[in-house]
Amino acid sequence: MNPHNPFLTRREALSRAGFGIGSLALAGLLNDMGLTQATAANLSPLAVRQPQFPGKAKRVIHLFMNGGPSQMDTFDPKPKLNALHGKSLPIAKDLSKDKRLSGAALGSKFKFSKHGQSGIEISELFPHVAKHADDLCVVRSMFSDVPNHESALMMMNTGNLTLPRPSVGSWTLYGLGTENQSLPGFVVMCPGGLPVAQSSNWRSAFLPGIYQGVHIDTKETQADHLISNLRNTAILPGQQRRQLGYVQQLNELHRKPRAGDPQLEARIQSLELGFRMQTEATDAFDVTKEPQSIREMYGDTLQGRQMLMARRLAERGVRYVQVWHGAGQPWDSHNSIEEAHQRLATECDQPIAALLQDLKDRGMLEDTLVIWGGEFGRTPTAQMPLTPKVGRDHHNDGFSIWMAGGGVKGGHIHGATDDIGLSVAEGKVHVHDLHATILHLLGFNHESLTYRYAGRDFRLTDVEGEVVKALLA
Repeated sequence: MNPHNPFLTRREALSRAGFGIGSLALAGLLNDMGLTQATAANLSPLAVRQPQFPGKAKRVIHLFMNGGPSQMDTFDPKPKLNALHGKSLPIAKDLSKDKRLSGAALGSKFKFSKHGQSGIEISELFPHVAKHADDLCVVRSMFSDVPNHESALMMMNTGNLTLPRPSVGSWTLYGLGTENQSLPGFVVMCPGGLPVAQSSNWRSAFLPGIYQGVHIDTKETQADHLISNLRNTAILPGQQRRQLGYVQQLNELHRKPRAGDPQLEARIQSLELGFRMQTEATDAFDVTKEPQSIREMYGDTLQGRQMLMARRLAERGVRYVQVWHGAGQPWDSHNSIEEAHQRLATECDQPIAALLQDLKDRGMLEDTLVIWGGEFGRTPTAQMPLTPKVGRDHHNDGFSIWMAGGGVKGGHIHGATDDIGLSVAEGKVHVHDLHATILHLLGFNHESLTYRYAGRDFRLTDVEGEVVKALLA
């Protein structure tokens, strides 16, 4: 009986009696089969779940270069573009009307060299990452739908340009659950605030709220300050446990006549997760517990700490870790691209290489999928007169990303842009195709990992996307 409402309607009485008898029978059957504990564990929306088929990757670390790095300055050399530097590009008349492409050809100032047994050409901007060339699967033929930040960020992170949809991390957590019930299964590290489109980049949308990414502002250097309001300093832990227990009892009373309410379920689970995080989270983010040699390998910088935290989280069972390189589109080099890209690459080159090496040393790279890239690339043309302050505009047709570990083909280049880096020439890979491939590596058919909402079965790739089998090891 509900002490706050002692009267039952006839419908409630029949419902409770019927469900009660059925529950007794089911409990006895499960107990006889030895499945009671397993079934109880599976009641949690974050419980570990098996994929649809054996996946090569168990977790994802997504290194997001916010703003759009220039492909012809990083992982897609264009010697012909360099030869045309300062001249008009030989492009079709309809493209010449595009103001983003109307400037003079802008060759890269950075030298490319072949690395590893695979001979992948990588810019001098990334000398440390280049040492891992044989682990990289470089995709030079990515394309998205529009060349503006908000829509392109939404597409890369949620598979939709404008509508609120669950992020890749949320779908991953929904499909696999998490291996650590005391940490969020989806963590987003973005220093200095929120990017364009803000939390829409890691939201759960119509999926239950427990699958939403937890944002961490990593500009803070102390573990206790990384997560707001993590500790309750007003009461003792034992008192807090009793207080939470009482609140959860009230939540249970409220939930019984509202079975299946995903928002209420998410709130109840979040309260429990928040309590458990008080000890586990501070430990996971405390990089001072690492040996000095490991900290030096990553570097005592913002990006170094972020990458080391990403490894520590992945090691502790977090399914999806997204590491942003800044909130304010730092790679968005509309001017001074040579200076800006040099500074940005220097910030992250050593930490990324350290992450790859650290994962490999621990035997984790083979089942951890590492992804590097932004929301789009940049134009082969100058956005302003050819001065030392010259930059490149946004470009969505033919940009580069790379992946490593997690079942991808290392030392491999997929696709190509044309001689001047204007558009994809072969092996096109749309963002939907990338998402389908990520889910495949995790053990899911992207067409059947669905969630029913508003009378329709939704999926990450909407009604498009194909697995790019050439990327698979």
